[in-house]
Amino acid sequence: MPTVTDNLLRYRPWRGEFRGPTNGSWAMARTSLFLLARRRIFWGLYALALMVFFFFFYGQYLIVWIQQQTAQQTVQFGGIPVKVSELTKFLDRLNLNGSAHTFANFIWFQGYIVMIVLALAGAVLVGNDFAHGSLPFYLSKPIGRRHYLLGKFLAIGLFLNLVTTVPAFALYLQAGLLYDWQSYYFDHLRELLGIVGYGAALTLTLGLLLIATAVWVRKTVPLIMVWTGLFVLTRLLASMLVEGANLDVRWRLIDLWNDLYLVGLWCLGAPWESARGPQPQFWEAAAACGAVIVGCMLYLRRRIQAVEIIS
Repeated sequence: MPTVTDNLLRYRPWRGEFRGPTNGSWAMARTSLFLLARRRIFWGLYALALMVFFFFFYGQYLIVWIQQQTAQQTVQFGGIPVKVSELTKFLDRLNLNGSAHTFANFIWFQGYIVMIVLALAGAVLVGNDFAHGSLPFYLSKPIGRRHYLLGKFLAIGLFLNLVTTVPAFALYLQAGLLYDWQSYYFDHLRELLGIVGYGAALTLTLGLLLIATAVWVRKTVPLIMVWTGLFVLTRLLASMLVEGANLDVRWRLIDLWNDLYLVGLWCLGAPWESARGPQPQFWEAAAACGAVIVGCMLYLRRRIQAVEIIS
């Protein structure tokens, strides 16, 4: 019942529904995705990622067709005669046979596009909030610091999985249809669970690392340079130390994308001996990813708590 004071001040009683800070995280995630969808460059990069997917998608069809041909038969590709045996040698390197390495190789090659996409996404979603002073405004609303980070993390994770996990799942479905689907889906259930686990490892590690890097750097161009250094320069340095200087293989742990690749192989059930070149153990790569996750969480906790909230 409205009081006399309410009538005098012409206040109306509250009839809305309090949704709480958790729904605020979902709202922030939707808003962040809308910001990304408005940028044409993201659609262009996503189209480039689809080209890699279609290469693997039609490559699996091609492998099945090649298996039905004779090794000495010649086929025409763009008017150029190519022996089936030579084409088989090229495609065998990608393991386009629906095995664990099919999905691991696909996500590996998507890494170059993921690097660019996440660098731009971090600057748009998180860096601008610190650079333009928007974060205190967000935190003045009925959402907490953790819910702000959760909303940004959900948006980044969804975009990341649209480039890696969802296409890998489509390749898994295709492989079952190309082969005996009743036996394939039953015998390769570990690969399906491995795709989910690989996607979760990518989301958790790269999502937190991206937010932490964007909070630290903030601007787009420096963020791209730092992100490129993390995934390109560290890979070159690791190769030089292990293959060039013949140092211990544990130096490869500085290459985070390679660490995630090893974690993905473990999730997919592939043996350690089948990894690319000399590699550290699976548990060592998982420990390196865990250290990155813990470090990013501690850094974000300190930086977000230091933000003064507008009251």
